[in-house]
Amino acid sequence: MIDLALQNGAMPHPTAASIVPLLGRRSIVLVGMMGVGKSSIGRRLAARLAVPFVDADAEIERAAGMSIADIFARHGEADFRSGEARVIARLLESGPQVLATGGGAVMNADTRVAIKAKGISIWLRAEFEVLMRRISKRKNERPMLLTADPAATLRQLLEVREPLYAQADITVDSREVPHDAIVSQILNALASYLNAPAGPAKEAAK
Repeated sequence: MIDLALQNGAMPHPTAASIVPLLGRRSIVLVGMMGVGKSSIGRRLAARLAVPFVDADAEIERAAGMSIADIFARHGEADFRSGEARVIARLLESGPQVLATGGGAVMNADTRVAIKAKGISIWLRAEFEVLMRRISKRKNERPMLLTADPAATLRQLLEVREPLYAQADITVDSREVPHDAIVSQILNALASYLNAPAGPAKEAAK
């Protein structure tokens, strides 16, 4: 696994165009807690690579005809997770692409196996305080945190999920820096992971 959590300096890597052919039909799968920026970073990454971006949560809502919060309220978490696993398995057949997954997707063993077989997984990791600041702005959209003590719930979720996120092929910290800087770090990590040939362009992880 590659961990670029502390990579802050300039680091040359091949152009995005040299990375994409090495993906084959694999997807770049972003995993991590709610609030790490999987969707916003994922869109920028997909644009840099000129591949489609897909948000698994949005696809689940489209398939169900209701919001994730409503799915939780009406059918419960178990039903949601079952549908989530089916949707992600289907989406993984459509690479190359950048696929953002929900925070709890990795809890399903079959989903982890599918991601390993058909994708390159990237854990966007963030500190607890960063997550709380971001999540508090959109707490009504986070059904897992609609509890009497959201901070305690988040800590419990991190304790359970982080060992599974840590199985990802690549780890990059989602910090309070411009998202384009995170995208550059991800491109560097992908180039290293794929042993991509050096190209004329350089990207700086600022």
